[in-house]
Amino acid sequence: MAESTDQKPSQQEIDSGKEAALAAYQNLLEAQEHFRQAARSAGMDLKEDAMQQLLKGKHKADELEREMERYVHEKPLATIGIAFFAGLVVSRLLSRS
Repeated sequence: MAESTDQKPSQQEIDSGKEAALAAYQNLLEAQEHFRQAARSAGMDLKEDAMQQLLKGKHKADELEREMERYVHEKPLATIGIAFFAGLVVSRLLSRS
């Protein structure tokens, strides 16, 4: 006699399959959370880097401002001459438009 291949799985096999599916689902949720944390960390790292660059740029701008003020106080006539010629160049460029 041939044995039938349409046998129903036993309750133990069903329970074992449920446990395996549940374990796989839990692993998937854990992996998803790890990816979220990694993305947040990468975003925070980028944010931190951007903030550091912003602070460096602000520091450099403050430094240039101090140098410019010092130059204006030390050489007021040269500053007026530079401003005059810069205004002249800009007005010529704008009048050609």
